[in-house]
Amino acid sequence: MAEFKYEITKELGVISENAKGWRKELNLVSWNDREPKYDIREWSPDHERMGKGVSLTEEEIEALAELIASRDEEDSFEE
Repeated sequence: MAEFKYEITKELGVISENAKGWRKELNLVSWNDREPKYDIREWSPDHERMGKGVSLTEEEIEALAELIASRDEEDSFEE
């Protein structure tokens, strides 16, 4: 598997944390010295290990925010 580099350029917030201390976070991450992207994934407490996640451009994060803001109460899991 090819080696890759990453740098968390800004920690934006924690979405959740599991019993083992891994946290699902929203961060700005630079992958292989490229322009940072918004990134949602689980990280170990020391940020040395990570789970699968998704990286989004500025335009994609704005579209996601609009989708979340415009969702109906019917779209909720809660009853």
